[in-house]
Order: sequence, then structure tokens, then C-alpha cells
Amino acid sequence: MLSKIKTYLPVAYSLIASAVFLDSLRFKFTNAVETQVIFGRLDAWATSLGAPGLFAQTGLFSQYVIGSAELVASTLLLLGLVPALRRLQTLGALVAVAVMTGAVNFHLWTPLGIDPNNDGGGLFAMAVTVWLTSIAMLIARRKTLFAIFSGVAAVIVLPQQTVLQTEARPLTA
Repeated sequence: MLSKIKTYLPVAYSLIASAVFLDSLRFKFTNAVETQVIFGRLDAWATSLGAPGLFAQTGLFSQYVIGSAELVASTLLLLGLVPALRRLQTLGALVAVAVMTGAVNFHLWTPLGIDPNNDGGGLFAMAVTVWLTSIAMLIARRKTLFAIFSGVAAVIVLPQQTVLQTEARPLTA
């Protein structure tokens, strides 16, 4: 029974997060009024802090940039359902956690608030749901996560150590 839960729970996490992300894309990519309200409030807030245009349609964190990250996360989560591509699921969960950490924090700590579109906080609840399911996915796939981090560390840290070891060797003639 426990093995079936361990097998199918990550599938449920992937499907839930992907469904929410893919559903939100129709708002972000069509410049829906709801999206204009949210990103408009965020851009006004950023402007008050001296960063005008940060959340504007051509800004670093525009609805198109965030939507594209959500599309990438969804794609990786869904491709990771194929056993041979399981690592992609972990990468998708990492992207999802990054995007949703931002979303949850912007809802909580900026003038955006928990209910920017008068939907009873539904948008915020979906952000928290995706955030939690993505964290749960990373916990379920922690061995893969550690393997990915180890591989990245090997690429970044080991070449530097090799250079340091080479420089430390005495020259012999």
C-alpha cells in the first residue's frame, strides 16, 4: 500500500500543479483584465520602490515571463511522468517552487493582497496549492534532487579545485 502511495502521489502532484499553471496561461498570454489588474498593482508597487516597469508587459517579471516559466514548469512536470524522463519532473518542481514562492510572497507582502480580483482568495489558494504540491514533489524526489545538485556542484566546484591543485603544484624541471 505504501509503495503505491509513493508511486502515485508524485503523479498527482504533477497533474495538480500542471493543471493550475496551464489554466492560468489563458489569462497571462491573452492579457486578460484580471492579469492587467494584478501586474498593474505590482508594477505600481515596484515603481514606488524605484523600479518602474519591473512588472510591466515588457518588464523583467512581466506576465509573459512568468507565464513562460509556468509553461516550462508544466511541460517538465508532465514529461517527467514518463519513467525514463523522471528527472525532468524534479526540475519542473524546482521551477514551480521558484515561481510560486514569488507569487505567494507578492500576495502576502505587497499591496496586491490575497484577493486582488475579488474571487474570495481563489487565486491565492491556487498559488499556495501549487507551491505546496511542488515542495511535496521535491521531497518525494529528494534523491533525484540531490543527484541534480551534486552534478551541478561537480561542474561548478570541481573545475575550480582542479585549477587550485594545478597552481599549488611545484614546478619541476
